[in-house]
Amino acid sequence: MPDAVSSVRGGYDRWAAVYDHDANPLQGLEGPAVRSALGDVRGLAALDLGCGTGRHALWLAEAGANVTAVDFSEGMLAEARRKPGAAAVRFVVHDLHRPLPFASGAFDLLVSGLVLEHLRELGPFFAESRRVLRPNGRAVVSAMHPAMFLRGAQARFNDPASGEVVQPGSVDHSLGAFVMAAMGAGFVPTEIGEFAPDADFAVQYPRAVKYVGWPMLVLLSLRCECGITRSYMRMHDSAAH
Repeated sequence: MPDAVSSVRGGYDRWAAVYDHDANPLQGLEGPAVRSALGDVRGLAALDLGCGTGRHALWLAEAGANVTAVDFSEGMLAEARRKPGAAAVRFVVHDLHRPLPFASGAFDLLVSGLVLEHLRELGPFFAESRRVLRPNGRAVVSAMHPAMFLRGAQARFNDPASGEVVQPGSVDHSLGAFVMAAMGAGFVPTEIGEFAPDADFAVQYPRAVKYVGWPMLVLLSLRCECGITRSYMRMHDSAAH
């Protein structure tokens, strides 16, 4: 489905100019939850998949991690690169539908924020995420809660240049599909968090008013299952050569 992928990329290129300024309640819920789940990252090799304008990558670098950040939107990466602290991050242009261009076991920590709804298949994403992590590695993956699709919600924004409502393209995966894909790749869930806005949050983020008490965000905290690590890496590295 190259056209669908192109649509997502093009949508995010257009979104980049306003992405950090449109009071997106999902980002408001997600930021503190991700940082809490990540904990102390000092000295860790960290990979941010679908980094967008750099909200997680820049925080990780400031907190002392050695950060590589990946996105397929040149527009988003351009915004990220111009921010304070961006020089400390290695930014890579890459489509997450393809195998990651990194060696097996290269990272201690992986974070991916609000990406899963834009992937056609979850299995390859989690398999590649697992491959590039070390045997004791961790992953923190956030997504728009599948319950939001029941309310007709998906990623969208108002293009300030045209006034058009743009929907880059979303896939309605279930929460069970998230968890099973992660476990199938060799991750063990250590926590599954579901987050809904309350009335106080909605004062800060008015777009969340109609979702008060409704789950908007899911956060998966995952650790590597060491039993399959070496055999999976050997199979992948053999295939690569």
